[in-house]
Amino acid sequence: MVRSNALHLGLLAAALSSTLASPIARRASGPSDLPAGPPGATGSLYGNERLLGPDGNTAPPASSALLPEGSYDLVPGQKQDEDNGVYLDFNSTPNPQPIRGSNGGTDPGPRNYNYEKINSDLYAPPGTDSGDVPNAVWPMGLSHNRGGLNGAGFARQQNIDVLPDATAMAGVDMRLSPHAYRELHWHQSSEWSYIMNGSVRLTSVNENGETFIDDLNAGDVWFFPQGIPHSIQAKDEGTEFLLVFDDGSFSEESTFLASELFLRNPKSVLAKDLHVDVSAFDNIPQDELYIFPGTPAPADIQKQNITGPAGVIPQNGTYSYHFSEQAAYEVPGGSIKIVDPTTFPTASMFSAALVTLKPGAMREIHWHLDSDEWNFFLAGSARITVFTAPGSSRTFDYQAGSVGYIPVTSSHYIENTGTEDCVFLEVLQAPKFTDISMGQWLGLTPPQVVKDTLKLSDDTISRLPNYKSYIVEGDKDLTTTNFTSKD
Repeated sequence: MVRSNALHLGLLAAALSSTLASPIARRASGPSDLPAGPPGATGSLYGNERLLGPDGNTAPPASSALLPEGSYDLVPGQKQDEDNGVYLDFNSTPNPQPIRGSNGGTDPGPRNYNYEKINSDLYAPPGTDSGDVPNAVWPMGLSHNRGGLNGAGFARQQNIDVLPDATAMAGVDMRLSPHAYRELHWHQSSEWSYIMNGSVRLTSVNENGETFIDDLNAGDVWFFPQGIPHSIQAKDEGTEFLLVFDDGSFSEESTFLASELFLRNPKSVLAKDLHVDVSAFDNIPQDELYIFPGTPAPADIQKQNITGPAGVIPQNGTYSYHFSEQAAYEVPGGSIKIVDPTTFPTASMFSAALVTLKPGAMREIHWHLDSDEWNFFLAGSARITVFTAPGSSRTFDYQAGSVGYIPVTSSHYIENTGTEDCVFLEVLQAPKFTDISMGQWLGLTPPQVVKDTLKLSDDTISRLPNYKSYIVEGDKDLTTTNFTSKD
């Protein structure tokens, strides 16, 4: 009996040992286990230990990283010395390569050709780019669009969520269909606006009970200080405008709206405040309106010119400036016109320049003393190299609809890289639009100091300007490197 029990125990132990050593037992814990997947699934999610380390496989690779002969062409300027850094037009070739002078190499992919073509200075950077510079470009085309009600328009924004270095300013691109409203509202931040097309009617009331109403057209500017309530309505042709706020964390989602003001207060309190019965609020909107269709504003603006005992806001405190009627300052290579508190006093810390660059021309190398620079490109294309101390620089490319952002005192230029005029806004948080011109600085520095420092020739030093150029002429051929004829 004892021997029989011992025999049974031995057989049981052997069976358990065999079971634990079998593949079926290891399926519960090994990386090569089949998952409990759908019917028809085959294979394994994992490999096995045979794949670790050298395997002695001498078979040729399944694919090659070499590009076939003749599968790409270099564009004009790509063979120049990388430090020349001329603009490379990658739109002229179907298969651009990240090569500049002796730098870079071919790219077998995977790739996004569209991004590479419009960002040639990132894909094949000038040899002078160095170190790390915060991103300085954001295309509004990559921003989320929030639609208005019933086709009334849309809005999209740029803030620190998408351009982290832009801490001092944020931007909104807003479209209103004909007669549509941006509903009655106010902000925690001050609002500066440039109308890109169409026309609007604005209304507002300030803290003194003084009223404001005005019609503005494409190219005009308005400004509302933080907390000032206002309305914006598109006229017959609709409108699209930029809004620039003096806070990089600004969000359209944090706007104070009249509809929400009524929804978030007890009706009895609203009735007491407005001297009515609570039934007066039976039909108020049950959600925010944001952007919504409206009835046409009367052509005669005086029909909406409501005033109280305090009267209207005086002209030196007005919220609008008819920038479209200001003539531009014309220079070789383009034009520039400035609006700042000198001529628009209410916008006490907003200064802006509207710049037009002819093909090949460039906004000269400069920097600002007391403000970051927020750019918006209205037409054409451009590039900017941002230099930050002590030795970093990076070149960025821009197209119409792009936002640029450059930190205070960082030097930069803006070069037209297209065949059409490049038009853009430079917006500063400053009481006056000012900058330091590199050319003028060197031209007004004793020649000996310049020569000892930069080792420039006497001929080069003699060409340095003693005036601020704002814009310098160039050549439509962007591979040009000799500009002595532009004196």
